[in-house]
Amino acid sequence: MTVQEMRQAAQNAVIRAQAIRNLITAENRSATDDENARFDAAMNEHDRYIADAAREERVAAATVTGAAPRAGAPNLDGPRSATTVHDRREDKPWESFGHMLMAVRAAAAPGMQTADMDPRLLRGTPSGMGEQLPSDGGYAVRPDFSDELIKRTYDTGILVGRCKSMPMAGNNLIINGIDETSRATGSRWGGIRAYWANEADVYTGSKPKMRQLKLALKKLTGLCYATDELLEDAPALGSLIMDGFSEEFGFQADDAIINGIGSDRPLGILQSAATVSVAKETGQAAATLVPQNLAKMRSRLWAKSRKNAVWLVNQDIGAELGLLKLPVGTGGQSVYLPANGLAGQPYDTLYGMPVIEIEQAATLGTVGDIMLVDLSQYIFVQKPMQTAGSIHVRFIYDEMTYRFTWRVDGQSAWHQPLTPKNGTATQSPFVTLATRS
Repeated sequence: MTVQEMRQAAQNAVIRAQAIRNLITAENRSATDDENARFDAAMNEHDRYIADAAREERVAAATVTGAAPRAGAPNLDGPRSATTVHDRREDKPWESFGHMLMAVRAAAAPGMQTADMDPRLLRGTPSGMGEQLPSDGGYAVRPDFSDELIKRTYDTGILVGRCKSMPMAGNNLIINGIDETSRATGSRWGGIRAYWANEADVYTGSKPKMRQLKLALKKLTGLCYATDELLEDAPALGSLIMDGFSEEFGFQADDAIINGIGSDRPLGILQSAATVSVAKETGQAAATLVPQNLAKMRSRLWAKSRKNAVWLVNQDIGAELGLLKLPVGTGGQSVYLPANGLAGQPYDTLYGMPVIEIEQAATLGTVGDIMLVDLSQYIFVQKPMQTAGSIHVRFIYDEMTYRFTWRVDGQSAWHQPLTPKNGTATQSPFVTLATRS
């Protein structure tokens, strides 16, 4: 096993341990004995692989010249030379992402021999069957660059970083949760009940109802062609690909969180059965917003979500927001406060909750033009982004091809709205306003 494989095995062990911890946290309970045992086994496996990798790296970093004398034999040649630490190119970090991509291009050139390739490309390349095909010009980008792409995706995306993020060890994740759809007595936690009793009364049993949330990775892809002129400038190449694709992946992830239809992509908030829709006011004009809309949307938001909730709006709703006032005597009080104004906040606010303008919101008057959401109740799972390059796809055009694959999935942690103990108006962490037309 190579050092790269050891470190990957260690990372996989941590992912398994994190999945156990996240499940326990999501269900708000203590770990079982079996879960504790599996968690400890995964972390012990991680520690073992890390220690093995460190030992291999120490051996690789030094070369001992000359053999040690046999025990008891005279040393006829005098003292042996000391350990020599030499500068190994394969152990050096890449100068930049652009330099890495240029090395991929050079390695994929016709007639290139393995001995002449940058040795940093060959670390972790499988000798048998695998996902990387050096013979076809495909080389996986180093994990640190893949991690940087994902980090920038989170930075450029507005919503994905606010979701409940969970790692995945395999291609599917099943989360066990409580099937609670009502807070009426006998329905809390899906059926748990507590009873007032007199002395010597017989205890009455109850139990929770469970459900499963299933997530399966979907594939978000990107393909980039780089001309020879661009390839001559490594910083420009790295910057273009890093900035362009991280922003595009961030945009697509945010769009899926709002508008995703499921199937081959995440299931978005607007398609979720858990989302509550507030009806327009009687006689309300088309493509308008009135204070009653906002007050009713807030009343349908699950109370525990108010500390995390944000208003997501299309930019063209701004004029409507600025004119909203609650009637007070002969005047009125604004329900919308600009950023760093009376609210003293970095975002505009409505009822004390931030207002965030996003491109993925629908235009004024359409469902999704304004949404009140708690994204901590939306689960977003992912695997590290995979990147590879090939010279063959656009060979006759003298262009290099770079491929990006990010496998993700997401959906609401709720499967339907919650009916309160008193009253009939359902509640949810996701609230929208019906079409006004």
